[in-house]
Amino acid sequence: MNLVPIGTIRSPYLSREAAPKSGYESGDECIIEVFGDFAAALDGVEQFDRLVVLYWLHQARRQTLRVYPRGQSELKGVFASRSPDRPNPIGFSVVRLIEKKGNELRVVGLDAVDGTPVLDIKPALPAENRL
Repeated sequence: MNLVPIGTIRSPYLSREAAPKSGYESGDECIIEVFGDFAAALDGVEQFDRLVVLYWLHQARRQTLRVYPRGQSELKGVFASRSPDRPNPIGFSVVRLIEKKGNELRVVGLDAVDGTPVLDIKPALPAENRL
């Protein structure tokens, strides 16, 4: 398996502690900067108001198998949680697209730390529009 980052997230969250626990809790604007080699893949994205963004949680602890989910006192398997610490730390958020400008997308609804690598961007289906 070979994943190639297509861009990076610029966000106001400089640490994991500063980032919201879920994207839907964030009202802050972020920029998704798509690398030049992939800029043509953004053609037509502005016709969608919601996008699914997949990203690599590069600060995650990959050895974590059990966690205390937020608000719970019982230890659970990481696959029964939304913890960023997991064997393959892939994050996703459904974001609201504010503006596309060149190879940058201005969005609301990300919970990612500044500098997080972007793996993919897809239009959100109507059932996924929960912002």
